[in-house]
Amino acid sequence: MSANGLLQIALFLGVLIALAKPLGWYMARVYEGKLPVLVRWISPIENLFYRLCGVDSKQEMRWTQYALAMLWFALLGVLVVYAMQRLQGMLPLNPQGFGAVSPDSAFNTAISFLTNTNWQGYGGESTMSYLVQMAALAVQNFFSAAAGMAVLVALIRGFARHTVDTIGNFWVDMTRSIIYILLPIATVLALALVSQGVVQNLSAYQTVPTVETITYDTPKMDASGNPVKDAAGNAVTEKATTKEQSIALGPVASQEAIKQLGTNGGGFFNANSAHPFENPTPFSNFLAMLAMFVIPAALCYTFGSMVGDMRQGWAILIAMTVLFVGFLAVTEIAEHHANPAFAALGVDQTASAGQPGGNMEGKETRFGIVNSALFATITTAASCGAVNSMHDSFMPLGGMVPLAQIQLGEVVFGGVGSGLYGMLVYAVIAVFLAGLMIGRTPEYLGKKLEAFDIKMASLVILIPPLIILGGTALAVMLDAGKAGVANPGAHGFSEILYAFSSAVGNNGSAFAGLSANTPFYNTALGFAMFFGRIWLMIPVLALAGSLAAKKRIPASVGSMATHTPMFVFLLIGTVILVGALTFVPALGLGPVVEHLTMIGAH
Repeated sequence: MSANGLLQIALFLGVLIALAKPLGWYMARVYEGKLPVLVRWISPIENLFYRLCGVDSKQEMRWTQYALAMLWFALLGVLVVYAMQRLQGMLPLNPQGFGAVSPDSAFNTAISFLTNTNWQGYGGESTMSYLVQMAALAVQNFFSAAAGMAVLVALIRGFARHTVDTIGNFWVDMTRSIIYILLPIATVLALALVSQGVVQNLSAYQTVPTVETITYDTPKMDASGNPVKDAAGNAVTEKATTKEQSIALGPVASQEAIKQLGTNGGGFFNANSAHPFENPTPFSNFLAMLAMFVIPAALCYTFGSMVGDMRQGWAILIAMTVLFVGFLAVTEIAEHHANPAFAALGVDQTASAGQPGGNMEGKETRFGIVNSALFATITTAASCGAVNSMHDSFMPLGGMVPLAQIQLGEVVFGGVGSGLYGMLVYAVIAVFLAGLMIGRTPEYLGKKLEAFDIKMASLVILIPPLIILGGTALAVMLDAGKAGVANPGAHGFSEILYAFSSAVGNNGSAFAGLSANTPFYNTALGFAMFFGRIWLMIPVLALAGSLAAKKRIPASVGSMATHTPMFVFLLIGTVILVGALTFVPALGLGPVVEHLTMIGAH
């Protein structure tokens, strides 16, 4: 890698760490009800909202009430998003006249945007109206991100409080996450993206003449405007010619901002952040990467502030950063090496004047290898799923890193809220393992970890692998699952494994060689997304309730310090060890075999 590439990575990390403290301090003040002077004018609007909705903002909830409120809100969100897609043809703000979305795709998308996954089996510019994009998908981007932040804050209160049976108010935490944090930052980010050329309008698509006649394959549509599929679930195509091109427009910048900031990832266009109307310049690309990480990083400072020990927050942030840099190094090294198959054909892919060298397949030249690999590592560490390059075209080991990060639970910064509460669960497991080794009852932040706490933490660790590996096994056994694979062998297995990992991990990116817009994958991945997100929040909330009810134990000589380099090392080791024991066999059948095959062919 060149010195320029290293400088770009260093600049990104420097700006990220610099923003973590002020934003983390601000969020801690918001959640503690100590609003900074700059935003106190919003407080009357917040209170008016509570009165209109019949919410008593002073009434706190037990963890069971908190979880029930979250589930009811999630159910309502699914119904609204599903209904808007099915009724799309009759609703306004649909200048292209798109018809109703198919039931299986509408179900998948409703679950996807509820769970902050934003898995998209459809092309946004050819499927969704402006109203659905704005009022269903973009709004759900705010709600799903705020839900993750609310659950995290409840868990932090569990550590911070003692001998109480409440962990906060779900409606208050949701509302404050949106109106004080997500909405203001997203507004500023959207304006910055517009300044870079990101589209923001409600105009109909523009038709322009092409230089020459184009012949292409197009999906065959039925009378309702939905793609016709064969018995295997693959789209039926037919030949078409044209002398015109339709330029898709729309309210892109507003959705792009919250897509990145809320680590949602759902693109307005099918090409996502590789599309020039979503991500036109290197600066917009930098803003997108920064937006994905800034809240997860700042929440570490928020955690330290709310539990009264800033060292705890910095320890978690350092562990995340070390893991991220390690994964990024693997991706960058892998993508800066050319495919040996080209050398065997006599093609020179080494760096030369004006050429970067390495694997440029599936990457935008305006971003190059460094920023493509950096973006891929960030988006799969952050539970975002936005892409500015094709992960399916990465080198085997380069593509393994995004896959592995998702499978670890995306705790390397992770999604807004979900990443940190996932890492705190790993911290609980790490302290428990340390206690086993020294024969002492484990303690974390002055709370004794007992059987119930470890059971809840274990559920968070064990449920995702069960769904990922079980779903992958089912897909490779059934004809409906194998029908979507375009690349047989190890890479095809990686595509299926990535799909279920992405769904359960709330990521949404894909090895896009897999044709997943079929009834089988829409249904299977929909259920995987639901159980992979919602049913992990419940044990986290149960853990929060248990911790809040405990007495605080003063630190003693035998207490394990959880802010030292030794604990950071233990935490990193626990994350890697749990991931390795769970997923190494599956990774061995996919990316590792593909890499060895590639070397053997050379």
